[in-house]
Amino acid sequence: MSSSNRTGSSPLTFILTGIPSLLMSSYWMALPLCCLYLLMLLGNCTLLWIIKTDHSLHAPMYYFLPMLAMADLGLSLSTLPTMLAIFWFESTSLRFEACIVQMYFIHSFSAIESGVLVATVFDRFVAICYSLHYASVLTSSLIMKAGGGAIFMRGICVVLPIAILIKKIPFCRSRVLSHSFCLHQDSLLRLVCGDVRVNSLYRLTVAILTKGLDSLTILLSYMMIIRAILNIVSQEARAKAFSTCISHLCAVLIFYIPLIGFSIIYRFGKHLPPLTHTLLADACLLVPPVLNLLVYSWKTKQILRWILILLCRRGTQQRV
Repeated sequence: MSSSNRTGSSPLTFILTGIPSLLMSSYWMALPLCCLYLLMLLGNCTLLWIIKTDHSLHAPMYYFLPMLAMADLGLSLSTLPTMLAIFWFESTSLRFEACIVQMYFIHSFSAIESGVLVATVFDRFVAICYSLHYASVLTSSLIMKAGGGAIFMRGICVVLPIAILIKKIPFCRSRVLSHSFCLHQDSLLRLVCGDVRVNSLYRLTVAILTKGLDSLTILLSYMMIIRAILNIVSQEARAKAFSTCISHLCAVLIFYIPLIGFSIIYRFGKHLPPLTHTLLADACLLVPPVLNLLVYSWKTKQILRWILILLCRRGTQQRV
């Protein structure tokens, strides 16, 4: 028997799930999770401050770094409330409206991060394949206004109909979600008792036009980049050209490997234990913001120098 999203006077409430087979209130899990979120938030905020402060980073090739940091911050803040509520305070209930908002921001910032990775590989493609035209093609105003604006607007707009569509359909099955946060495909759609063909079709269309098209663009771009690098005569110049792509290549692998793994498990691994689904979903949202921060901090000399200066300054103040 179907029920609307509001039964009588009581609003629809979902029950979130922590990690299967683990106690939700186990502090040994909550404490590392808290430290992880602290690292993500402080690290990405510090990265944004360094980029704003250091004028040597005010160049087109570095403009995508703050966009990536903001997308990582958005992903972190989207999952932070429910993850900490479950493991820290053993609070598992979440109102339907809050669930929709969280789902919207998770998918929106994920689409934004995918768009930033595409824009960055285009930057590397132009810099390596058409180096003489780089300064004229990728100007600061083009990257900030056209590139950044289009990336964020795409992430904001394409996910909005998903939230609107799912808000109009009834839920009549178990209200227990399979993760510590709200996801469209693996958490909410499986609890719907109405016709979800429109929702599923639109979700598939969005996935193909964002993550699918983005990953294909990145793959084709790197094929052309590698071909251009192999055509460089000087071995030293070849190594230097390839080194400029390492950070971005790591960011692509960090973002897409857990995402592809989760998609495959969701489609073909229904027989696998719930722990596998949970860990892969957590990895999709928690791993990229941490590893992106470490990769770009290590590979960008200006950022690494600022971090060492801040750490040394703090160590000197503590000794005094």
